[in-house]
Amino acid sequence: MLMLNCDSSGLSYYRHSSGSLSYNSSLPTQHRLPGPCTCPDGSTILKDHIPQDQYEELMQRRAKEFQTNSILSKLLFALPNSPLQYPIQGVIVRPLTATAIPGMSSSIYASVTNVLTKLTIESSTLLVLNDLLAKVSYTSTIYHINSGDLGMCQKCEENLMLLCGITSNPSFKTIISVYFCLLDISSQVTIVTKTFVRYKQLRVLLDSIRKFYSNIKVIIADDSLEPESVTGENIQHYIMPPAQGWFAGRNLAVSQVTTKYFLWVDDDFLFSEETKIEKLVEVMEAVPELDMVGGSVQGNQNRLHFSILYEEGDENEGGCLYRMSGGKFHSLPSYPQCHLASGVVNFFLARTDAMQRVRFDPKLQRVAHSEFFVDGLGSLMVASCGDVTIDHQPKIDKNSNPTYHKFRNPGRNDGEFRLQLHFFKNYLKCIRYG
Repeated sequence: MLMLNCDSSGLSYYRHSSGSLSYNSSLPTQHRLPGPCTCPDGSTILKDHIPQDQYEELMQRRAKEFQTNSILSKLLFALPNSPLQYPIQGVIVRPLTATAIPGMSSSIYASVTNVLTKLTIESSTLLVLNDLLAKVSYTSTIYHINSGDLGMCQKCEENLMLLCGITSNPSFKTIISVYFCLLDISSQVTIVTKTFVRYKQLRVLLDSIRKFYSNIKVIIADDSLEPESVTGENIQHYIMPPAQGWFAGRNLAVSQVTTKYFLWVDDDFLFSEETKIEKLVEVMEAVPELDMVGGSVQGNQNRLHFSILYEEGDENEGGCLYRMSGGKFHSLPSYPQCHLASGVVNFFLARTDAMQRVRFDPKLQRVAHSEFFVDGLGSLMVASCGDVTIDHQPKIDKNSNPTYHKFRNPGRNDGEFRLQLHFFKNYLKCIRYG
């Protein structure tokens, strides 16, 4: 619990394990009031990729799309009829990021000392005190995307003491390790993939799946130019219009999943003895807040996951985003081999309903992976577990298909469209991939 005590000696803040209050007289960038964000070095400035003759009209449409009328987004304050004014609704904080608390002011006597986790603020004048209160910030200490703190205040002894507490919903329930054996994994998981003119690789994948999971259902979305027949027990093969792209195929395949979870694999992956779907299901069942758990693809041990760092900007320009390869947050309770992250590689177990809620943007045909996690930022809880591994089929000349590479490798127009989509849909000023 975060406690704010006000008495004749001043204001004191106490921290709780799920968050902390702090004071800094010279605020770093992330503490400042809303304004233009700072683009990381090497960022792409997205407005530079918008045609000049479309820019003004696009800015107007983007601003209109970005507006929200939710009553919960309105900033409300507890007015200072008690000694302290403070916000009670509408302050949005990002995980592990210090956020300025707007509107805090007081009409009581209070000085500033900082002793470990206790913060005492005192001042001989109301003007200085209000300036100090404006520099108090809140920082969560546990990564979570769907938690909240509730502020409460009670006045005691007429203008001498104000007792305030902020209680937080626990970010994680207590996790008890439960090791279990699923008699039939196919009742909970469907394997999903997308293919395009790579039937040799697809059939190798299917054979490897059947070696370890003989009954599990496999759903294939196929937008090949000249589709071939792919049959077998518990195989559903969906033919799409030609060359619709990766995300359109993912949407089609996931839309046909009837199990609680689906396992996404690329059509040139290869199951091995280390491809234990049960381990991923165990983590998802033990931590119900999770929407997705990624594994490791052999040969990409240093690229299991990435973090997305977002800094909110002003309403006109938009925010600044940095995708950091290899970035992660803290480990999951009871699962030290698993870490929370913003995104994972193309081998993951996901909750079907969560993926259908965010969905894969079919406008992205060839340049698409991180973009899904940008869309899901703040909505999807993602983890990465390095102890569950899938192999990658060898890349040899006889597997090479000129038609595949023609469509797989994006052209300049694909890259430009992706940047324009980030500018409009994600309301970004700049983006950096690192």
